[in-house]
Amino acid sequence: MRAYAHPTRMRLVGLLRREGPFTATRAAELTGESVASCSYHLRMLSKYGLVEQAGGGQGREKPWRALAAYTSWPNQSDDPAVADASTALTTAVAELYFDRITRAIETRRELPKEWQEAQEFGDSQLYLTAGELTGLRQKIWELIQPFEARGADPSLRPDGARLVELLRIAFTVPDQPESARGADQPESARGAEEPEGSQGAGDRPEGAS
Repeated sequence: MRAYAHPTRMRLVGLLRREGPFTATRAAELTGESVASCSYHLRMLSKYGLVEQAGGGQGREKPWRALAAYTSWPNQSDDPAVADASTALTTAVAELYFDRITRAIETRRELPKEWQEAQEFGDSQLYLTAGELTGLRQKIWELIQPFEARGADPSLRPDGARLVELLRIAFTVPDQPESARGADQPESARGAEEPEGSQGAGDRPEGAS
């Protein structure tokens, strides 16, 4: 997990899922990194089973492809080393999300009016049990799932469709006063911290369907 918690590697995997296969030279064009840097990171990703060579080409002109549509990792572990690695990776993904959101906000005015109005930027704070949060998460996924196939099959995309990143992040608010937690409920009913994510790059802690 720690090997994947690198912004360039996460970008490369996301790009390969969306636009691959491609070579280290093409990766450099897409990321702004050097060819040597992209080649190194692609080899490291291959070492940990996230990408592989797609066949053909030579040296840095060999194309690479992603091995899965999503990357998942444990959301909780009793092993401190695994828990620390999971936290580091989830934090790295959250930072990447922040960069993408900032970029989208900065360039939003360049979009047609209909797309500016269609975009969403907001949040809700809800009092939920852990079971209710799990159920809500599943309902959201069920709404999204019918559109998933368009990623792999361009023929399914209607005219005017654009690539949209929809973040699914839900977590218990830290440092709440005890009175705000529903102190009369057992601890198991108050909701557990469960950060969830998906990188248009396709990254998500396990349990995020």
